[in-house]
Amino acid sequence: MDILVVGAGVVGLAVARALALRGHDVIVAEATGGIGNGVSSRNSEVIHGGMYYPSGSLRARHCVAGRRMLYEFCESHGVPHRKCGKLIVATNALEQAKIEGIYEQGIANGVEGLSFLSGNDAKALEPNLSCTGAVLSRETGIIDSHALMLALQGDLEAAGGMVAFHAPVERIARTRSGWEVQTGGAEPAALPVDAVVNAAGLGAQGLARATEDYPAERVPPLVLAKGNYFGCLGRPAFSRLVYPAPVDGGLGTHVTLDLAGRMRFGPDVEWIEREVYEVDPARAESFYASIRRYWPGLPDGALVPDYAGIRPKLTGPGEPPADFLIDGPTEHGLPGLVQLFGIESPGLTSSLSIADDVARRLSN
Repeated sequence: MDILVVGAGVVGLAVARALALRGHDVIVAEATGGIGNGVSSRNSEVIHGGMYYPSGSLRARHCVAGRRMLYEFCESHGVPHRKCGKLIVATNALEQAKIEGIYEQGIANGVEGLSFLSGNDAKALEPNLSCTGAVLSRETGIIDSHALMLALQGDLEAAGGMVAFHAPVERIARTRSGWEVQTGGAEPAALPVDAVVNAAGLGAQGLARATEDYPAERVPPLVLAKGNYFGCLGRPAFSRLVYPAPVDGGLGTHVTLDLAGRMRFGPDVEWIEREVYEVDPARAESFYASIRRYWPGLPDGALVPDYAGIRPKLTGPGEPPADFLIDGPTEHGLPGLVQLFGIESPGLTSSLSIADDVARRLSN
């Protein structure tokens, strides 16, 4: 088939690669001038274990399978990564019950390398930590997300596919034999294809509404949850990632490390109405309070504004977190069309597994 994938983020590139490796002719239409300029470039760069998500959900299935695939891909393609592990910590009885539930969920999801630790055992691993108990996830890691996307792009192009930059997709119309995709930009074009995959991230709902005959009632709401990050001055206090018990809309203000050893904190959850990426320095006050619950030794003045990302959520404040939404021909009845909505965390970890899922849906 001739297939157009919309969006050159990590999921779009993974999907395009999977399709090209199966022998299809694939073009990725990207509105900006480079790969990974949206959600994919503004995250924690964490390879997640898969213990947070309900058993049987797409998030659980793709995270666990995708993690295994991702480590293998990194090894075979030389993508920088490190399996550093993480601790999910509790600081009171309520949080203790939460992390016990996370541990049990992880076991049910088939997550390897999980252990439940006492507060003293956790402190023995991370002396700067203060907690009543912790879940140790040995399979959690960190990754250079841009290097990952470059490797995916390399495989795509080696298999005959390509990425078209500055090619915003404005409309998708049905034809007798498939679809016609209208692109804008400096060189507008009409491209006939057999199939389309909408992996447009924050733009997925808008593109779905611009797709002829796709039922409007199938387009889910887009809820924007901004995640702010703060860098931390001084030497890293931890050798592993440290996560508190989850909060409404996210996994809590946690410690992340990059491959250079730099320590940063975030993301928090800030519900917003429009895309804004500036980090308000005043939010540091809430970061100090949250972080000092598990790291009392955080010095005054150590936090500096870093960057922010926006999660493309399908549910809002106080609502249960939504699963990934992959809407294919079997569900909506239109041949050669797959819509991806709400691919937030653990989207990067899940990307290779999601890609195989999309390829199967189009093959069927």
